[in-house]
Amino acid sequence: MLIIGLTGGIGSGKTTVSQFFENLGTPVIDADHLTRALVAPGQAALCDIAEQLGNELILSTGELDRALLRQRIFEHPEQRIVLEGILHPRAREAALKQLAIFRDASSVPPYVILSVPLLIESGWTDLVHRVLVIDVAQAQQQQRASERDGLSAAQINAVISTQADRNSRLAAADDVIHNNADLQTLETQVKTLHQCYEQLARSA
Repeated sequence: MLIIGLTGGIGSGKTTVSQFFENLGTPVIDADHLTRALVAPGQAALCDIAEQLGNELILSTGELDRALLRQRIFEHPEQRIVLEGILHPRAREAALKQLAIFRDASSVPPYVILSVPLLIESGWTDLVHRVLVIDVAQAQQQQRASERDGLSAAQINAVISTQADRNSRLAAADDVIHNNADLQTLETQVKTLHQCYEQLARSA
């Protein structure tokens, strides 16, 4: 079973590309989804966040105040390191468990997509056989992130500054999707890669 690491900067289109792969029957493990599960009420990671970053980050419902956390990290970048120290090891462990489930299934898929925003930065490339980067110009990243999340230009730039730059991502890539046109063009690229990955899996 091939493991394809999917990554790209904020606003690059990882969710859309993942959906296109899922539409083709490919399993997708999304690190963002794993992380959201880790900070659900009552989870150990949420308790660690409250203990190390402040109880005010927990709402009266027991849920994480994501807006306040985003603001806190924007104003105090050093707290991002603390947060990543809490979440990244747990998310990696959860991803490994998901991969094991697919690998041990009675019908093993030819390949799996592991979508990780900080795949390169966090050193998760050792988990994958190929790195697939979604490439997009920074101006498009900013526009899409602003429209999707309602973030200010300063907040978006702060996120971009914590991620690998465009050249570093492309240097690490085995395959590249260029998300600078319409959805049909994007889907066509996914379908082409899908065929390639199935062929690679058969020949592995």
